[in-house]
Amino acid sequence: MHAVAVTHADNHSTVCEHCLVADRMLPRMRGLLGRRELRSGEGMVIRPAPSIHTFFMRFPIDAVFLARDGEVLKVANDVKPWRVRSARRAHSVIELAAGEAKRRGVSPGDRLQFGQAVA
Repeated sequence: MHAVAVTHADNHSTVCEHCLVADRMLPRMRGLLGRRELRSGEGMVIRPAPSIHTFFMRFPIDAVFLARDGEVLKVANDVKPWRVRSARRAHSVIELAAGEAKRRGVSPGDRLQFGQAVA
């Protein structure tokens, strides 16, 4: 998997410095399973994905659902293990550490963009 940086399109503030991209079947199925945590600045982009589940996960996450054009459709904060979340019209999901979406100022209606990952 490769990594990208995710920023707000309007002010270029950073949402995720090192976001792994799961855009093939096996990486999408595996997701964050087996990890013990996500640190600040880490995340995973899953695409295509109109929904996610946190079955078998060990920690809560924030899920940011995006339209095809990068518009934030929904932010599901602090999704605990063994839950399911979805959003109508969502094309992809960014999974972040719990609390990161709020800390980074991500809200519905924002537009996010993908660029080069910061090492």
